[in-house]
Amino acid sequence: MTRPAPQPQDPGNGPVPADGGPRQSPPNGGAVPPPDHGPDPHRTATAPSAPDDLIYEHGPGRRVYYTAHQRRVDVTALGQLALALPAFLMSTLVVLLVSSILDGCLGLPFWIPAALWLASGALVFHRPTEDLLARYLLRLRRPMPQEAARLEPVWREVTAIAGIDGALYQLWIEESDELNAYAAAGHIVGVTRFTVEQLPSGQLAAVLAHELGHHTGGHAWSSLLGHWYGLPGRAAWRALRAMARSVVTPARCAVYLTVGVLLLAIGGLASTAAAVLYGCPLLLVFPYLSAAVGRRAELRADRHAAALGFAPKLAEVLQIMHANEVRTRQKALAVMGQRMERESTPARLLSTHPDFATRLHHLRHHL
Repeated sequence: MTRPAPQPQDPGNGPVPADGGPRQSPPNGGAVPPPDHGPDPHRTATAPSAPDDLIYEHGPGRRVYYTAHQRRVDVTALGQLALALPAFLMSTLVVLLVSSILDGCLGLPFWIPAALWLASGALVFHRPTEDLLARYLLRLRRPMPQEAARLEPVWREVTAIAGIDGALYQLWIEESDELNAYAAAGHIVGVTRFTVEQLPSGQLAAVLAHELGHHTGGHAWSSLLGHWYGLPGRAAWRALRAMARSVVTPARCAVYLTVGVLLLAIGGLASTAAAVLYGCPLLLVFPYLSAAVGRRAELRADRHAAALGFAPKLAEVLQIMHANEVRTRQKALAVMGQRMERESTPARLLSTHPDFATRLHHLRHHL
């Protein structure tokens, strides 16, 4: 998401919105303090180990101005969709093959299964389907009342600063003792229980601003669409591998051979289509390109949070995550009696997240 144009400054009360709305103070308690109006009735208490360090300026009843475009499709989202095209073509061929079989056996019109499959991508934005996805696939749950009282005011503040309608999104909790959060589908924002309970409000806001950047940039839904439309092709490939490993009797050889030839033909057509679209050399580095796009999405989400004023708090969170990761690796290697070594270059290139040093390097301009 691009940041709105800089607003004129008022030395006493922070930036003044161009449309004459209420003044806003820096979200992380910066150098310009808000005017003292006494205690804020909407200020929410945090865990004893996490003092509240976020200034709440957009409580219920306060006027909030939304941006004209609530969602965008940035270059990273387009890259994710482009890289998913070969898998989509292979899946299309598999669906057409199944449709032809159903047409011959059951008399079902050829176009119905294919049309239903193509239309199923809209379920990414269907709220009941998202609820099922969150509960049974992502293993998330609704926030408890205490968690909601802790999380919702921070989310409301972050979305108000960004000019986004926070009510469009749904907050979910993951039962985990790790510091983590993620954006999924069209409206899901998942946060671990540890993150909600232990992070100060400023750091929690930085984490939420990062995940909001994934949604407003189109990263979450484009990634899920690419995965969804590649499922039939991956399922066919796994079925072929399972049959190759199974005990094959002579009576089944002809059937397996026929199915194998069909799947190999589908794979060959998909590879040919991908080669025409991207060129054969790019097919060799396709996994690396996909990982690189994922890393770019993370950096763009970091930049979104930094543009909203959360760069210092986000840097603190990244340093905590880096320390936790190093500590976990050291413990695991100590159990195995090995020394901690630098990650190999291929492993770094196949990682979908940049290392913490790279993310902090990109944040330094905003600190």
